[in-house]
Amino acid sequence: MRLPFDNSIRRRIYLMRHGDVAYFDAQGQRVADSRLVVLTDKGRNEALAMRDLMESAAFDRAICSGLPRTVETAGIVLGGRTLSLETMPELEEIRGGTPAQRATLAPYDHAYAMFLAGGPGATYAAGEALEAFHARVTGAFEAILRHRGWTTLLLVAHGGVNRAILSHIVGSGRQAYGAFEQDTCCLNVIDVDMPVEGGAAVRVVLRAVNVTAEAPAKVGHTLTTMERLALKAFPHVQATA
Repeated sequence: MRLPFDNSIRRRIYLMRHGDVAYFDAQGQRVADSRLVVLTDKGRNEALAMRDLMESAAFDRAICSGLPRTVETAGIVLGGRTLSLETMPELEEIRGGTPAQRATLAPYDHAYAMFLAGGPGATYAAGEALEAFHARVTGAFEAILRHRGWTTLLLVAHGGVNRAILSHIVGSGRQAYGAFEQDTCCLNVIDVDMPVEGGAAVRVVLRAVNVTAEAPAKVGHTLTTMERLALKAFPHVQATA
């Protein structure tokens, strides 16, 4: 959309998180490699519901991180569209530490890692440094914005990645990671005004955050995604009503 008020073009990004996956097996053990997990039945149903919700969206570019859970989610959401799906490894999820490194952490460290992301030297689950993670994600996102060959983008990534992008566009850096909850298969809608001649974004409009097809009003959503994962990682910790 060419705006009548200045020399800029409004483009839209549909930023999604992948559908539900299982990071722990039936015995409560963390999977050997979380990079390889695929959607659960619930995750596929979430993606189908989001496909129906965005049936009229006129995507002309689609990108995912390349990890199986984002490839599968994006493929379902795109439905029968004849649009190639690009992969961008820079948008892979933040990497946690080894089992031995994770064992040094307390339940609080897992549950509220995103609220601690802005601290000096902060890492995720004793793994990747948040500062380096933020730089790689926002660098990739800015490269996407600079590319002038699209108007409506489907971007399927991960909870941490989406938090980095959302924090970046509102100018809060890593300090706001914890405030941007990202449920499985959620949708964020971002409008970006770009100058016709190229260059940095003129304006960013955040139209929707963490919209899910099955619970748009979040009724019954009490624990955060990270709190639920922490309960699986530390089964001796119990949530009370």
